[in-house]
Amino acid sequence: MASLDWSQCPAVESISGKVSGAWVFRDTRMPVSIVFENLEAGLTVEEVMEEFDVTRDQLNAVLEFVAHSLEAPPPVSTLTGSSPSADARSL
Repeated sequence: MASLDWSQCPAVESISGKVSGAWVFRDTRMPVSIVFENLEAGLTVEEVMEEFDVTRDQLNAVLEFVAHSLEAPPPVSTLTGSSPSADARSL
């Protein structure tokens, strides 16, 4: 899995001494990575919820976080208020 800044996901937490500091669903000991491993292995969301005692809200929050993390960032304009074709000669 790509390296994500899990600290930006409100549904998870990492506490040293709790599951060796792994990212877990908030207020649980369930590592987020186990959910993805099992989804990849073919379990459905409902099966993951039942097997690992996580809620649909918890799963949705993590899946939405990952989906948003994969979106391309908006293009950055280096010349605010300028047309994209402007260069030093035209200024």
